[in-house]
Amino acid sequence: MSFFSQLFSHPLIAIASLFAILIALTVHEFSHALAGFLLGDNTAKHLGRLSLNPLAHLDPVGFILMLTAGFGWAKPVPYNPYNLKWPKWGPVVVGLAGPASNFFLAILSFSLTVLCIPLLGYSNLFIVFLVSCFTINLMLCFFNLIPLPPLDGSSVLLALLAHPRYAHARYFIMQTGPKMLLAIIFIDMFTNANIIGSILRIPIELFLQAAHFFVKITPIYL
Repeated sequence: MSFFSQLFSHPLIAIASLFAILIALTVHEFSHALAGFLLGDNTAKHLGRLSLNPLAHLDPVGFILMLTAGFGWAKPVPYNPYNLKWPKWGPVVVGLAGPASNFFLAILSFSLTVLCIPLLGYSNLFIVFLVSCFTINLMLCFFNLIPLPPLDGSSVLLALLAHPRYAHARYFIMQTGPKMLLAIIFIDMFTNANIIGSILRIPIELFLQAAHFFVKITPIYL
């Protein structure tokens, strides 16, 4: 169900989901900017991207597609790798800062859900918001860890191939990665292949198993 169809049938749930999306995207991009800044690059700061203002990070087309088609993007945070303190691994830190922030938000949302459900109940709007935050941040984290450009996970792969002997492999990945990713997304949108879902299923299931194990060993049960 798209955001706009949900807006007419369940407006409060749709608004809660909208805020969850805005928080996830904003914190993700801000974390990229913050990591670059802490490593010595001021590019994102000079462009106004070192900000928790959602308007600084939203791409209008990408955001509308995310609400209507379930696929979209925010504005990528620029940085100059030559300004970073660690020339080889600095880009990896900047790249993984976004998914790491979403992983943290997913854990925070899950923990607050566990704590608040006994007090508020499952149908409470705040609980709906927390569940949306948990789901969106978890999906955004693991999706961005796929090692295909321009996703953040590609920074690790490209760093491992930094030696000049792997120049052709790096070039091939950088040229074909975006095309492969776009092809997979379009196949998922117009068929029942669910390629991305299959890729993400294993890490998400592992996370959920770990989360439920945590709940079982605490005095509060989900």
